[in-house]
Amino acid sequence: MKQSFLNMKVTIITVVYNNSTTIQNAIESVLSQQNIDLEYIVIDGASTDNTLNTIKKFTGHIHKIVSEPDEGIYDAMNKGIRLASGDVIGILNSDDLYYSPHILEKVCDIFKKHPTVELIYGDLVYVSFNDPTKIIRHWRSTPYYKSFFENGEVPPHPSVFVRREVYDKVGLYKKNYRFAADYEFLLRSMKQKKVQSVYIPHIMVRMRLGGATNRSLKNIFTGNQEIRKAWHENNLTPPLRLWVFRFIKKFLQFFIQI
Repeated sequence: MKQSFLNMKVTIITVVYNNSTTIQNAIESVLSQQNIDLEYIVIDGASTDNTLNTIKKFTGHIHKIVSEPDEGIYDAMNKGIRLASGDVIGILNSDDLYYSPHILEKVCDIFKKHPTVELIYGDLVYVSFNDPTKIIRHWRSTPYYKSFFENGEVPPHPSVFVRREVYDKVGLYKKNYRFAADYEFLLRSMKQKKVQSVYIPHIMVRMRLGGATNRSLKNIFTGNQEIRKAWHENNLTPPLRLWVFRFIKKFLQFFIQI
């Protein structure tokens, strides 16, 4: 292990429910990360398929495994955060993969070089569900600026890493959201609480197509309603152009299929 990363622990949290098809890929992606002090936590929502058996194959490598009913994905994320002991925390979905074995090393390097930075994010690529080496589309983000959220921007959540103190300052994910608690958390952190962030112009994650908010037009509508709610709960007013930009982006996401 490289000396420069010995005093920085990274906690990665994966939450899962009935996803035996891809959970092993996600776990292997995390465990393949090199040159870091890793704590890995997997929160299973009492799956009824073979998911838990797959997780248990890695018992000697996953530091904490919890399998119990929960109140949804964001409740499960909060459970993982409360268990985390790392200096830096990231969340990788059970469908997703880190783009290379050096992603967490890069994240640690930036946090160590910039001690005032509290949140890091980068890019991701949408990939084929059955072939994650097949790239469908590139989600390129941009450095944070004053009208970032107003212009329909948001960091790709699986590419986001925060110092654990951010959760103490900002709070956890809100359980009264079905799809957009990650958006609300980032809006609250970056726009309302002014958490200092850095954008890494590199691909961090492979995201399989078919996420919950993109599976139907109804879910896209519900997600937009929750985004409106997120703005109002943070005493902010969403501008009209936000919905124009989001409509264009979601329209493209919905109709780009494998």
